[in-house]
Amino acid sequence: MSDKERLFSEFYSEVKIIEQRDSTLTPKQQIDRLNRPGCTYFNLNPFDVLQVDPEAKMSDIKSRYRQMSLLVHPDKNQDDAERAQKAFDAVTKAYKTLENNESYRKCLEVVQEAKDRVIQMVSEKRIKAKGQTIDEDDPAKYRHAVYVQTCKLFADLERLRVDEETKQQNERKRKAEEEEMHRFRVQYDREWRDNYEESRKDRVRSWRNFTAKKAKKGESLGGFKPPKTRMEQRPN
Repeated sequence: MSDKERLFSEFYSEVKIIEQRDSTLTPKQQIDRLNRPGCTYFNLNPFDVLQVDPEAKMSDIKSRYRQMSLLVHPDKNQDDAERAQKAFDAVTKAYKTLENNESYRKCLEVVQEAKDRVIQMVSEKRIKAKGQTIDEDDPAKYRHAVYVQTCKLFADLERLRVDEETKQQNERKRKAEEEEMHRFRVQYDREWRDNYEESRKDRVRSWRNFTAKKAKKGESLGGFKPPKTRMEQRPN
């Protein structure tokens, strides 16, 4: 067995021991764990939230989810309902992530990428150490290095997701503003044309009424009014 295989074998053995130990955790311990400082960062790793091996079968993941959800359910922890709800949401989100085939595959890729990076890092440190012992020779420290690298990669993915979501939101907002401005301009132009047409009709009606009154009174449009003729009276 190569050094890499030996290290990973020891790593997974320790993981299984930890999983067995954690399976007896109380609701309070699980709620504390899922609300610990930095939980927003740590809870991005669905395997860590559910405390399952990345290679676990879906049936085992589902069983673990049911166990965890019962432990931290707010209805069963009413004395700490707010934090219990936060823990329950983290457990539910983790399970839904792993339940989906596509997102589950991406999570496995993240874990594998973390392992590969740690292997590369350990290899480089061994070369520099020139045969001397390095920290990652300790299985616990090696496991911690993989854990840290995995968390970093999940955090990077989340940051990219948030950036992309923000970009899309800004794009939707920009398009909505452009559409609103276009609707405003169309409405403004229509109202302007309608008002102009209505005012034109009013002007035409006023002019026609004016000319009709002038014609009725016998007045010219130039304002000249011919004198009325009177019959002459003969003197007595």
